[in-house]
Amino acid sequence: MRALVIGGNGFIGSGLADRLRAMSYQIRVLDQSEPRCDVDWRDVDYVVGDLMDARLLPSLLDGVDIVFHLASSTVPSTSNLDPIADVQSNLVGALNLCAAMIAAGQRRLVYFSSGGTVYGDPQQLPVPETHPLHPISSYGVVKVAIENYLLMYERLGNLDPLILRPSNPYGPRQSGAGLQGVIAAFLGKARLNEGVHIWGDGEVIRDYLHIDDLITFAATAGAGTQTGVVNVGSGQGHSLNQIVNLVRVATGAALPVTYDPKRDYDVAEIVLDISRATAEFGWRPSISLSDGIQATWQAINGQGAASKSAL
Repeated sequence: MRALVIGGNGFIGSGLADRLRAMSYQIRVLDQSEPRCDVDWRDVDYVVGDLMDARLLPSLLDGVDIVFHLASSTVPSTSNLDPIADVQSNLVGALNLCAAMIAAGQRRLVYFSSGGTVYGDPQQLPVPETHPLHPISSYGVVKVAIENYLLMYERLGNLDPLILRPSNPYGPRQSGAGLQGVIAAFLGKARLNEGVHIWGDGEVIRDYLHIDDLITFAATAGAGTQTGVVNVGSGQGHSLNQIVNLVRVATGAALPVTYDPKRDYDVAEIVLDISRATAEFGWRPSISLSDGIQATWQAINGQGAASKSAL
């Protein structure tokens, strides 16, 4: 089996590539960036490029059995600054991929959407896949648009898409300096003995999922035949203040907090209903938040195994 991992140089993508290789897949990666140095890329066909280059796609898809699409050029906090660029790079790129797959007769696509931004302010908790979609950022709007195109192509008989809506993933390899990943950011600050800034009062609640649990679901469900939309989360909510305390326990750092004014686009609370993932795919997250934060801290400091996803 050969898999194409689009966005395979990223935090989630590189872990997924590792896991697929351990499952005896042949791996081809497409990413805009040169290969990161903390990953073993031996036997991986690594291509630098992006989905906007439609001429590149036929050769990338040659011999591929399954495509995992994780790439995004934006994050929720910056996407509203240039919605046109968001649409051009992410929506048009995804449509280029769909067209190329249909032309090649390749059907299986696993798309990483968003388990938070597509729902907006939830009307019920936990949030099921059937919840109305009311994104409040360009990032979420584009994710929803891509989902709808994939479901359209499924109805037309062209593709067999599995759409994942992950909650907030965390774990080894996630950058502590990026615009996403509050746990990695807090651990990075703890390592430097610095404090953290939190928008609002720290009572914003999110659903956090360890990277190993996410890629276990993606790899095993992707290898199956089920289609449609599925939430992939912990099914539990934790506030930012709780995350701060868990990081303090894991690191022993003081981690002082500065509270800044609330941002308009931050949803107050979202926790995913993972009933479908459990009932239809036989999957449950196996790593508790406290254990996951502790393991991530150990990996950052080179203590013990980095992560099952890095094996």
